[in-house]
Amino acid sequence: MNRQRLATATAILGLLGSLTTSAWAGGPDPGRPAPPAQVTRVPAAPGSTAALSGYAIQSTAEVTDSAAAVSSPGYPAAGWHPAGPRSTVLAALLADGVYADPFYSTDQRKIPKADFQVPWWYRSDFTVADTSERTYLDFSGVISAADVYVDGKQVATTKDVTGAYTHHELDVTSLVRPGKNTVAFRIQPNDPAKNLTMGWIDWLQPPPDENMGIVRDVVVRRGGPVALRDAHVVTELDVPSLASADLTVKARARNDSDAPVTATVSGSIGSTTFTRPVSLAAHETRTVTFTPTDVPGLHLTSPKVWWPAGMGGQPLYELNLTASVSGTPSDNAHETFGIRDVQAPLNSDGARQYRVNGRKLLIKGGGWSPDEFLRWDRTYVEDRLKYALDLGLNTIRLEGHLEPDEFFDLADRYGILTLPGWECCDKWEGQVNGGEPGDKWTAADYPVAKASMAAEAARLRDHPSVVSFLIGSDFAPDATIEKNYLDALKAADWNAPVVAAASDNSSPQLGSSGMKMTGPYDWIPPNYWYAKREGGATGFNSETSAGPDIPTLDTLRRMMTPAELDTLWKDPGAKQYHRSPSSTFGTLKLYDDALTGRYGPPTGLTDYVRKAQLAQYENVRAQYEAYERNATDASKPSTGVVYWMFNSGWTSLHWQLMDRYLDQGGAYFGAKKANEPLHVQYSYDDRSVVVVDNRHTAASGLTVRATLYNPDGTQKFDRTSTGVKVNGDGAHATALTLPSSVSGLATTYLLRLTLTDGSGKEVSRNVYWLSTKPDTLDWAHTDWYYTPTTSYADLKGLASMAQVSVSATASTASSDGTSTTTVTLRNTGSGRTPSLLTDVHLVDAKGRPVLPVRWSDNEVSLWPGESVTLTAAYRTADLRGAAPNVRVSGWNTPELTVPAA
Repeated sequence: MNRQRLATATAILGLLGSLTTSAWAGGPDPGRPAPPAQVTRVPAAPGSTAALSGYAIQSTAEVTDSAAAVSSPGYPAAGWHPAGPRSTVLAALLADGVYADPFYSTDQRKIPKADFQVPWWYRSDFTVADTSERTYLDFSGVISAADVYVDGKQVATTKDVTGAYTHHELDVTSLVRPGKNTVAFRIQPNDPAKNLTMGWIDWLQPPPDENMGIVRDVVVRRGGPVALRDAHVVTELDVPSLASADLTVKARARNDSDAPVTATVSGSIGSTTFTRPVSLAAHETRTVTFTPTDVPGLHLTSPKVWWPAGMGGQPLYELNLTASVSGTPSDNAHETFGIRDVQAPLNSDGARQYRVNGRKLLIKGGGWSPDEFLRWDRTYVEDRLKYALDLGLNTIRLEGHLEPDEFFDLADRYGILTLPGWECCDKWEGQVNGGEPGDKWTAADYPVAKASMAAEAARLRDHPSVVSFLIGSDFAPDATIEKNYLDALKAADWNAPVVAAASDNSSPQLGSSGMKMTGPYDWIPPNYWYAKREGGATGFNSETSAGPDIPTLDTLRRMMTPAELDTLWKDPGAKQYHRSPSSTFGTLKLYDDALTGRYGPPTGLTDYVRKAQLAQYENVRAQYEAYERNATDASKPSTGVVYWMFNSGWTSLHWQLMDRYLDQGGAYFGAKKANEPLHVQYSYDDRSVVVVDNRHTAASGLTVRATLYNPDGTQKFDRTSTGVKVNGDGAHATALTLPSSVSGLATTYLLRLTLTDGSGKEVSRNVYWLSTKPDTLDWAHTDWYYTPTTSYADLKGLASMAQVSVSATASTASSDGTSTTTVTLRNTGSGRTPSLLTDVHLVDAKGRPVLPVRWSDNEVSLWPGESVTLTAAYRTADLRGAAPNVRVSGWNTPELTVPAA
């Protein structure tokens, strides 16, 4: 993110830290029994692995025993707290009930930061049935650094184990004993400005422990004399024919014994098998390579090609390798990979244009946030990735916070492209970011950064969903840092594009990033997106949005006190804890001023929220629509847009397409509407009505109808265009252009667009609320985070719309743990007024939203007599045993709830 804003954020964080106290309520009780024993059984077979199942943790301020005692089997750990296998300190304490929900109100402020400014012990036991095989500890994800002990002996220091992403393998064969063994980590406090770890920038109020802990699995490996490591497959797909692919299999065979040995390395991919003897001197490591030259079966004809969602399937291949000595298995390795080709050259305008398997695509994405406390929940992650598909997005950008392996496994499976990279505004860019937060690097930081790059490259390279690595964010690395990164990537056989920065910056070897980071990050009007300048729809915008995304009323009541909710709608200048620690984004003033200026002052909380949903729907829709319309332009086309952000790691008031609880409002459904497969849309800049085809196949014989209405439903203009044709792969066709003035049209008016196919079936409907008085932008005074608006569009006429009754009938069918509720809405009003942005929420018997849920469509507008049938798919268990109900509400629709059993 363009984060000049962070200087003030840093000062605020320091203030928050100074407000903490030295003791924490509900702290450790020496008389409290030890947590349930976390004992991991490690299988004996060579090549087997077992992740530690969890830990007992405690502050070193509470532990007076020696490291040798703490790390010895049988240590009592009285008064310690249980922690999961991937857990920050604070995540464990929250799970143990030490603190109240930090996502509610300002409760997180009550957690004293001082308690996390000392090291914490992480202790776990594992059992080994025998010691005839070798034993290793394999891990990454330590934040920020650790001393490591096994059975009372130190096996690594903080100089060895530092950095969230560095990978470590410790041979502990000489220490382990039959039966119970203990591993203990003494975790150092984290400071993102000083450590190459993770920070939160200005996304949310940062956790008081700064995520110190162990956030990836610590794996105990067993093996024979020869270890197999670094197994991977380099794929080369013939493009554009896709008729063949060459596979190169590589792995390192390492002799961990004191004598020379000859190992046999054997492998398979599908029905293709291969084998080779490898002679190794004592403690020698050699790379074993299998190519199509020596294994013809590694040249594939008609390969199963991996595609992004919507462009094809997501087939995956399996590599299996075994190293044997004298016929006895010594180690094995397994990797899943996909065959695809990614190119991202710069176009004639200098913008990065991605191609997958030879086909151009517009990157339509969102910025990913993990949980604030880095708690891994596979179901929750999968739910959000399914939402990305539901929204018609194809890409997720991860700025730092590189998730565990399962995240990328899921992205592979669902066909969601990922853009991982290092983060800004802390130690990662401290050497190159001038006066922004982040300490300058010392000599010790360079090898840690290079090791981090090597580890992440090795981890991510076989995932077909990973289509780039961004080695810079706001700033590009200097020559030394860049060389280290590129050397590590090359050594790992990285075969996807590497990008210098997410901003418009260059590095010495890679050259221009081909991306821009021009904002906005705060409120701008919908017509902003159509200008081919700043953050508008040209080039590749790596992070951008109109800022605040106010969640639904249900969610607001879960995250804020009644007094805070009053302030939310009454006081635009009030500091909003649930927005950002940055003073730039501390209030909602820009947003609230626009909401009042365009829609009229809110009359209460409910009115504020309903106006917010209209505003967010129109703005998010315009952002994606503008980039889609311009994607195939001959001059200055748009090539990518990443909504900032896709989701939030906590209960937030900004930068999210869905909220923490996965509820959906105007931002969500505006994005979903814009990204329809075949879509009709209005252009704010030239009044053209265009059809965008996001499918691969072209469409013809289409009919587009555009109708203008006054808020009372009086029709003022109607035009139909027939025989519309549009090519696929994101092409657009102009069907008609609305006149610049229409007789009798009110200052606030409605536009209804419909798209029907050759059979007369409606395939897209899009309704806009517009004004004859446009929003006026002051481009000359553009700041890094927004462009001022000097006068607002007048949408206050929407307040005059008559209340319209909408009937609803619903039924539900369930099978195999999944339910589908079908809802039919009908505008039963007797006049001419449509029901605008009619929302349907699936709720349980207590009126609580059932989440997550994927609607076929939602927030629909119906004219008198019109009806629409919607479907909602969800897990039956999320009803919590209750019968489903459907709650209907809207801009001018009285709320009603009907049974849906």
